[in-house]
Amino acid sequence: MRIDTLSPAEGARTSAKRLGRGIGSGLGKTSGKGHKGQWARSGGGVRPGFEGGQMPLARRIPKRGFNNRFKKVYLIVNLSDLADVPEGTVVDYGFVVSNGLAKMVKNNVGLKVLGDGELKTKLTVKAAKFSQTAKDAIEKAGGTAETVE
Repeated sequence: MRIDTLSPAEGARTSAKRLGRGIGSGLGKTSGKGHKGQWARSGGGVRPGFEGGQMPLARRIPKRGFNNRFKKVYLIVNLSDLADVPEGTVVDYGFVVSNGLAKMVKNNVGLKVLGDGELKTKLTVKAAKFSQTAKDAIEKAGGTAETVE
């Protein structure tokens, strides 16, 4: 292959419309613009979304919701999910994900432990956040609640 033999794929390049070159071309006289009116004028036409003065669809429909790009989303696990974990286990983000103890959340920033349920086993729990009830329940069972970033 040589650079001087390269050419565009068949049909990739089309020649420009030659407007106003006689009636035989099919694009003579009015050059495909019909007779008079907004679309026949130079620079004529309307902006995208313009509906002839009628209230546009984008403005007729009510505004709804807001997505905060900077919101911190945590992977939530309750104490009831940790009830079956063997005693002495170190429960951290990796453990929770590998054992499927919490529902995965897109773009999460860490693990958050909530106090729903009862914990009777001694565990070392490492998470980004704890609710106060979860922290108290873990320590009451003889375990430790460590905050990790």
